Amino acid sequence: MQFSPTNEDFTFVSSTEAEELSGTISGPDVKLNMGSDSSKDPYATTFLRQRGYGWLLEVDEDDSEETRPLLEELDIDLKDIYYKIRCVLMPMPSLGYNRQVVRDNPDFWGPLAVVLLFSMISIYGQFRVVSWIITIWIFGSLTIFLLARVLGGEVSYGQVLGVIGYSLLPLIVIAPVLLVIGGFDVVSTLIKLFGVFWAAYSAASLLVGDEFKTKKPLLIYPIFLLYIYFLSLYTGV
Repeated sequence: MQFSPTNEDFTFVSSTEAEELSGTISGPDVKLNMGSDSSKDPYATTFLRQRGYGWLLEVDEDDSEETRPLLEELDIDLKDIYYKIRCVLMPMPSLGYNRQVVRDNPDFWGPLAVVLLFSMISIYGQFRVVSWIITIWIFGSLTIFLLARVLGGEVSYGQVLGVIGYSLLPLIVIAPVLLVIGGFDVVSTLIKLFGVFWAAYSAASLLVGDEFKTKKPLLIYPIFLLYIYFLSLYTGV
């Protein structure tokens, strides 16, 4: 079927009228989006977010965040650790130290440093002692914690772990003394007993509170045995 144009489909303009006509042809304003700004392309943004790649559109503002020191990032307070060390090494109430801060404000890095130091002086060429001492510290503290809770004590495992760890300091103090007087058996035994009593007293005075009442010996005795075992790991007995 053919279409035949008629006169109604065309408008004829005379030559005189055509000279008065003028104009320009403007094309459509076409903009190409090359993906430089994904936030202006809702289709691409929606597609990426639906596929789980929305993190590609996120911009980290590092300049707005202040860089904190490494010790602060790791939650290490050297002044607090030094104060707790003095509280453990000098447990006498007459000295005026607030010793309860060792129990009420426990930390991890201070006791860990003390346990590692005790492990290093106990090596004697046997590096397996280090892991064994850390194991005894963790599970020995767990035993003391469970016993304290059974007896009605209001302590947490973190508090027991910190106190037991810090209270190894007296055994570290007597270690060089034992090296000097190792040949004198009687004096060496007295120094060992003094170190164990010192460590056990520092730990027990912090962990054994008034809530135990007549049950205090039931918790003091296991603490004393724990530090005897720690000393045996050092001396090799």
